[in-house]
Amino acid sequence: MIAEAKQVLSGFASRVPSTVLGPERVRYISEHIHELQTDHRLMILHLVNHILASMIDKQASDVEIGGFGAQNAVWFRIFGKKERALDMPQMSEDEASALIISILNKSQINMLLENRNLDFSYTFKYDKIQKQLRFRCDAYFDLDSLTMNMRAIQASVRPLESLEFHPFAVKTMSHNYIKFGLSLITGITGSGKSTTLDAIIDFHNDFDPSHIVIIASPIEFVHRSKKAIIKHREVGRDVPSFKDGVIQSLRQDPDIIVIGEMRDPETILAALEVTDTGHKVFSTLHTSSAVESIDRIIAEVHPNEQERVRNRLADVLISVISQKLVPSLDGKRALAKEVLIVTPSVRAAVKNNNTSEIYMMINQGGPQGMVTMEQDLLRLYMEKKISKENAISYSNNKTRILQLMKGA
Repeated sequence: MIAEAKQVLSGFASRVPSTVLGPERVRYISEHIHELQTDHRLMILHLVNHILASMIDKQASDVEIGGFGAQNAVWFRIFGKKERALDMPQMSEDEASALIISILNKSQINMLLENRNLDFSYTFKYDKIQKQLRFRCDAYFDLDSLTMNMRAIQASVRPLESLEFHPFAVKTMSHNYIKFGLSLITGITGSGKSTTLDAIIDFHNDFDPSHIVIIASPIEFVHRSKKAIIKHREVGRDVPSFKDGVIQSLRQDPDIIVIGEMRDPETILAALEVTDTGHKVFSTLHTSSAVESIDRIIAEVHPNEQERVRNRLADVLISVISQKLVPSLDGKRALAKEVLIVTPSVRAAVKNNNTSEIYMMINQGGPQGMVTMEQDLLRLYMEKKISKENAISYSNNKTRILQLMKGA
């Protein structure tokens, strides 16, 4: 079946006229993909699923297909390292473009051609493990040819206790303990933010009789309502934007609002507004420390708005978790995290624009559930989970991690 699918792609790609150049080749493919017979399109879908099944078997987190950079190969990221999948079929740029377009509907194809980028999700049933598997996908252009990243979404949610948070940190994130306020999960791309966010949602789903509204682009893990009722709203499919989803949620009787990403000033202001109205809000940012997260939110808005946003943020912020996935000694990855719990002292530092003082407050806040990134990296190193080199490399404050190691 895989060889036949490759032949179908090769045959289709050979029909693209040599006079069609650059990005117009992708447009030509998108306009003619419907000419493929149904059984041929099914073969291509089978090839996609075969690649994804291999990805799961190899415990890869991501796959790259298509584009000039792929050099005709399929690439996997396995425990943080990108490598060619030598057992996967080679595909030319046109063949890969046809494969990518074949898993999109007309509306998605139009959005991709207009915006030169498309976030979407993909699902298939992997018979070997008898589970529906979901993938977060991003299709985009690489030197005029189409390429795609697909990231595996865990088929099950990790229990919150497995992430080893201090009991008081878990308390601050609990809707039963604090009914409103903003909690942030931050980190660079691929640092496990979605995994932590899903663990928090599942934690509430197990015991909290509440209404949870998730706004994400795209929806990754789909939660089944247990004790809580959970609604999933995908940006671009169920709602036009994060901002619209947040504002509309106020009329949907939510208790907890989960915002996939605070990626622009409008979403940030909307998130602060709904938190102000007495809701519990969880969201993510692409920042590597708690202090940087606070500074980023304030810096994102217009200078005329910054003082108001600073005071508002100080009033509603409850906690910030900044995390990294560090290569571990067993060849996998270990979670390192910085946890800030907003105390009256932290609140005052934010309001007075003295965020540089917050690091030492985290450093001394162990009994309240706080930990700096350097303290947590030291813990992982002392537990022989990560190497000394990686502990230093992944720290935000090299001087501090060296001081901690010297005193250990």
